[in-house]
Amino acid sequence: MALALAAGTVGAGGCARSRAAEDGSRGSRPARVHVVPVVSRSVQRTVDSVGSLFPFEEVTVGSEVEGRVAQVFVDVGDAVTRGRPLVKVVPIELGLTLEQERAALEQIQARLTTPGGAAAVKDPKEAAEVKRADADRTDAEQKYLRAKELFGQGLISRGTFDEAEARFNGARAGYDMAVQNVLTLRAQAAQRTASVALAGKKLSDTVIRAPFEGHVKDRMVTQGQYVKVQTPVIVIVATDRLRARLKVPEKMAAWVAVGQPVKVQVEAYPDRAFEGAVSRMNPTVDPQTRSFDVEALLENRDGVLKPGFFARASIVSSRVDQALVVPQDALRYLYGVYKVFTVERSALHETEVKLGAREGADVEIVSGLKEGAHVAVPL
Repeated sequence: MALALAAGTVGAGGCARSRAAEDGSRGSRPARVHVVPVVSRSVQRTVDSVGSLFPFEEVTVGSEVEGRVAQVFVDVGDAVTRGRPLVKVVPIELGLTLEQERAALEQIQARLTTPGGAAAVKDPKEAAEVKRADADRTDAEQKYLRAKELFGQGLISRGTFDEAEARFNGARAGYDMAVQNVLTLRAQAAQRTASVALAGKKLSDTVIRAPFEGHVKDRMVTQGQYVKVQTPVIVIVATDRLRARLKVPEKMAAWVAVGQPVKVQVEAYPDRAFEGAVSRMNPTVDPQTRSFDVEALLENRDGVLKPGFFARASIVSSRVDQALVVPQDALRYLYGVYKVFTVERSALHETEVKLGAREGADVEIVSGLKEGAHVAVPL
């Protein structure tokens, strides 16, 4: 329903009277308004909160070797992909250590090859060293058996027989020792192989790489700087998603749950609302502030949101109440209070109201109006 009401019919509002006086000087013109009823409807409650934005991931990358910084490949603000080189460190004597370990391993492997220099043996008896000891043992055994036969026939002296027997016993002991040596060498080869791998890894670790995709937040080293193991060199942050960490009053604990939608606004973009969802809640309440922490995840593919932004958030709760609502256009703000113009018998009356939640184009009226009343909305 649209009405044409003379401004002079408005109640005691000083502003209305001054406007009426102005209109009178120009000839009285009626004010056209649209009259709408105050209705009761379901209102989904929201929890308003404030907090800050944080990166989804943040890591301080450290050096895994001791040495001097040879080159820094990135700087603050640079985008990095997973595995991208960040810093190169020249290790102290690490290359020499690797060569020494490789040389020692090659010497051991040479002793573990078959006769003719084939691949390393699986059976110790196939090793060249054991083969030679076995040949010596076989030869000594044959000579011992021959000497034993001749001694029994009285054809050689006791001393000659004892010499052949001693040589045979020594050859048998030499064979057993050769087998044991090969087993020991195999264990040493495994140990040296691990040492070579470790030295090689340390050498490859001289190039420090990004652990995940993100941006460089901070650079703590420069070319020529000496660093030790675990010296911080670069800070990487992932910002394609952000964490909004919010403070919620304890009295609202029953209203908030994981998965609820969240709308966030920041001062840098006052006309935009960034949507997310509650991802986790702290199970404890801070006794000092009587509040608890809530974290929401926000998508940030375009990168407009920055970690550290102050955030105002509205969490859409599962609570729904019946409430009186009027269009927000019906409100007038004057001297720190909200007022509406109610319509009674084709006249406007100024009424002070207290507001609750805002939802779309409507606003909740906590006090000042009753259901069924009519308010004026300017056309």
